[in-house]
Amino acid sequence: MAAPEPAPRRAREREREDESEDESDILEESPCGRWQKRREQVNQGNMPGLQSTFLAMDTEEGVEVVWNELHFGDRKAFAAHEEKIQTVFEQLVLVDHPNIVKLHKYWLDASEAGARVIFITEYVSSGSLKQFLKKTKKNHKAMNARAWKRWCTQILSALSFLHACSPPIIHGNLTSDTIFIQHNGLIKIGSVWHRIFSNALPDDLRSPIRAEREELRNLHFFPPEYGEVADGTAVDIFSFGMCALEMAVLEIQANGDTRVTEEAIARARHSLSDPNMREFILCCLARDPARRPSAHSLLFHRVLFEVHSLKLLAAHCFIQHQYLMPENVVEEKTKAMDLHAVLAELPRPRRPPLQWRYSEVSFMELDKFLEDVRNGIYPLMNFAATRPLGLPRVLAPPPEEVQKAKTPTPEPFDSETRKVIQMQCNLERSEDKARWHLTLLLVMEDRLHRQLTYDLLPTDSAQDLAAELVHYGFLHEGDRMKLATFLESTFLKYRQATLGRAQHCQAALYCVPGSTKAQLCPGVTSLALHPP
Repeated sequence: MAAPEPAPRRAREREREDESEDESDILEESPCGRWQKRREQVNQGNMPGLQSTFLAMDTEEGVEVVWNELHFGDRKAFAAHEEKIQTVFEQLVLVDHPNIVKLHKYWLDASEAGARVIFITEYVSSGSLKQFLKKTKKNHKAMNARAWKRWCTQILSALSFLHACSPPIIHGNLTSDTIFIQHNGLIKIGSVWHRIFSNALPDDLRSPIRAEREELRNLHFFPPEYGEVADGTAVDIFSFGMCALEMAVLEIQANGDTRVTEEAIARARHSLSDPNMREFILCCLARDPARRPSAHSLLFHRVLFEVHSLKLLAAHCFIQHQYLMPENVVEEKTKAMDLHAVLAELPRPRRPPLQWRYSEVSFMELDKFLEDVRNGIYPLMNFAATRPLGLPRVLAPPPEEVQKAKTPTPEPFDSETRKVIQMQCNLERSEDKARWHLTLLLVMEDRLHRQLTYDLLPTDSAQDLAAELVHYGFLHEGDRMKLATFLESTFLKYRQATLGRAQHCQAALYCVPGSTKAQLCPGVTSLALHPP
C-alpha cells in the first residue's frame, strides 16, 4: 500500500491547480464572440507601446492567440483620429507572410475613462529569439551554422516582402526580442505594426507608444541615422545585421553594463571564424546606409546562397500546384506504388548502374518535409523577387486630407485567414433551364469543409464573385485571382455545353479567397449565397 503524500506537497499541488484555473478565467470577449481574453498575461518580447498582452482563445479555430491592448487617456483626441486608426489597422490585417506574426483582427473600445485599441495576433508559444539564444548558451552549446543560415534566410524573406510593398513597409524595431521562433524552427517577425501606427498618429496621441530606443539594452540594434526624416529600409538591414551577429555568437557581452558597447560588438565580430559570415554581417552594419545591401540582394550573398536541391524544388512545385490534385494524393500514390521499383538510376561506365528504389524513401519524412515547406521554413527566395500583393495605400504618408462629413461605417467583416487546400466545383442547370446552379465545396487547411451554393445570373462574372467572397470574409484574399481564373474557365466550359443537359465538373484548387453575400446558421457549414 502506497504511503500517503505529505501534506505540504498536496497543498502546493492544490495551489498550482487553483492558479491554473484562475489564469484560464475569461475576462472579456470580442464583440463578435470569437476571441476570449484570459487572465494569463504573456510575454511576447519587447513589443513597444503595449500596455498589456493577454493569452486568449480563438473559439472558431480552437487555438491560442494574443490579445493586445493599446490604451489612450485622452478620449476626445482619440475620437478625432478614430477613422485614421481604423484605416491603418484595416491595412495591417492584409500583411500576410509565413515569417511574419499575423494580425488577425482589431476593434476600438471607447468609454468615459479612456479608449483602447484591441487587436488579436498570432501566438508564438516557443518565445523570442533572445530567449532561445540564452537557453542555448546556458547549455554550453554553439550555434549550428546550418540553423543560422536557415534563420537568416527566413528573416530576410520577411524583410524582402515588407520592403517590396508599395510604399515599402519599414519594420523599425527589429531586435532579437521582436523575432520569435516556433518549435519546428519557423522564424516569425513581430511588432510590424508599431512604426506604421506610431507614425500615423499625431503628437497628442503618441503618449502610449513607447519609443523603441528607451530600452538601453537594445540601443545597439538601431543605426546612427535612426529617427531621421530620411531613414529608410536600410534601418532594418542594420538591425538584421546585429541580429545575425547575436545569433552567431549567442550573446553580445555588455560587461555588466545595461548597454552593449561598441567594444563588445567588435569583440563579437572578431570572434567569428567564418570569413564569409563576418563579411556578410559587416556589410549589413555599414555606417553609411547607402552602402548596406537590400534584403533581397543579401539572399544572394555567398554565405547564404545555395543551389536548391531537386527535392526542395519539387516540394515547392507540388505545393504551388496542389489545387490541381486530390487532397490525399500523397497517401494514395504511396499505397499504389511498387516499393521495389527503381526511383532513380545513375549510370556508371564498366560497372552496374547505381539505383535507388522507392523502399529507400521514408514517406513519413516526406509528409513532414512538405509540411515544413508549406509553413515557410524553406523559402525559395534565391530565384527572383516575388513581389507581394499591392498593399496599403494608407501606409504611405497621407496627402492633405479634405474636410468631409463623417458617415457611419459598417462593422467590417472578419477576414478569412485560412487557406483552401482543395476545391470541388459542381455546376448544373436549374429546373427551369433559366440559370446555372453553382456549388463549391472548399476544404480548408485545418481540414474543415465549407459548402457554398449560388444561383448564377447572366450578369455575374467570375471576378465579381471572387471579389465578393473576399469582401465578406469567407476566403483568403491572397487567392482571389486563382479563384477568378478557375471560375472563368468553369463558366466557359459549361456555357458552351449543350443546353438542357446537366453538367458536372470537379477540379482541385490550392486556395480560394473570398465570399458572397451569405446567410449562415450557427453550427451549419452550408451557406446559401445570394447575388448582390
